[in-house]
Amino acid sequence: MSNLQVNIGALTLKNPVMTASGTFGYGLEFADLMPLDGIGGIIMKGTTLAPREGNDYPRMAETASGMLNCVGLQNKGVDYFCQHIYPQVKDIDTNMIVNVSGSSPEDYAECAARIDALERIPAIELNISCPNVKDGGMAFGVTCQGAASVVRAVRQAYHKTLIVKLSPNVTDIAEIARAVEAEGADSVSLINTLMGTAIDVERRKRVLSIGTGGLSGPCVKPVALRMVWQVARAVQIPVIGLGGITTATDAIEFFMAGATAIEIGTANFLDPAVSIKVRDGIRAWLDSHGCQSVMDIVGCAE
Repeated sequence: MSNLQVNIGALTLKNPVMTASGTFGYGLEFADLMPLDGIGGIIMKGTTLAPREGNDYPRMAETASGMLNCVGLQNKGVDYFCQHIYPQVKDIDTNMIVNVSGSSPEDYAECAARIDALERIPAIELNISCPNVKDGGMAFGVTCQGAASVVRAVRQAYHKTLIVKLSPNVTDIAEIARAVEAEGADSVSLINTLMGTAIDVERRKRVLSIGTGGLSGPCVKPVALRMVWQVARAVQIPVIGLGGITTATDAIEFFMAGATAIEIGTANFLDPAVSIKVRDGIRAWLDSHGCQSVMDIVGCAE
């Protein structure tokens, strides 16, 4: 039987399947639907220094082979997480990872520092697709300077595994990846959502409350796969692939493109147990093709 264990820096995953932030809550919501300890990790919903109400409704819309959302990082803040959520998730037998967001490098760093103190949280994932309030609202992750500034600040405050989630809404994602690697990122995950919109032709207005939202689901997979292939060849740190993964075959494509692990996002809304099915499908494919380990196929695509 093939070995599904992989390493992301100092972080060991029992298998390469994780759930993407914003699609799996804190994991607790899925506890009655699948074995939480059956996957390599759970990236919990976005957490910020201060509580956020999120955007007005409507903030989700279906589209062809995907969905749009502009939830707006609704959460009760990092102190609430530490006091109320952490005691409930700390004993789940998998890697419980917090997705961290902010509006300034200082916000990110302070939020990360408070999570750093939690013994059973082995890693964080930085969402650098957030608007920089000090720089006119441009997302940190769309420039090398902005991305580097966040990682630099967080690396000084956070001492465990640091994963940086990259925005696809850029000209050259490889140069962003190199910039965060240079500042101490242990891994990069990609892609975050693509920007899109939807229009209600009867009401003659855009569907989402703020007009635009993040596009995710199977429709983004070819873009995500291309970007993972590019980034894996540009950096030395492990790459985590996500974007439209719904089957084991999808996951294997990402491994062959250069990803060491994957995250499943929108598919969780259609099938809460999809991550377990993908895990089992990966093992079956590896066994049937004579592979001893996931690492046998990472980056093998010509």
